[in-house]
Amino acid sequence: MWSGKKDTARAIVYDALAEIEKGGANPLGIFEAALRNVSPLMEVRSRRVGGANYQIPREVPQNRRLALSFRWLIHAARTKKGKPMAEKLAAELLLAAKNEGDAIKKKEEMHRMAEANKAFAHFAW
Repeated sequence: MWSGKKDTARAIVYDALAEIEKGGANPLGIFEAALRNVSPLMEVRSRRVGGANYQIPREVPQNRRLALSFRWLIHAARTKKGKPMAEKLAAELLLAAKNEGDAIKKKEEMHRMAEANKAFAHFAW
């Protein structure tokens, strides 16, 4: 939603779900699968220990998982060009439900960062 335009945002989401339904799929099932696939389990948080900053892997709380999923899906849809937003959002939801697309890449990148910094996990207290 930009500039508080809730009706416009709502119309885009409903049009995207209608677009998915036109393809013969269950739109709510696709939406839930996309959110489940995009939700990150681990993230890195910066922590200062003894004059040095460490990237410490932490588990992501459920409400932040959901917020990040929404944010990444919307950003991935917005970066595509040439189509109405509803079509771009529908395409990104379908890709995310199949574990593909830009939002999934973002999640995998975050998991790679957490895995690479696993050695600093003992700083998490």
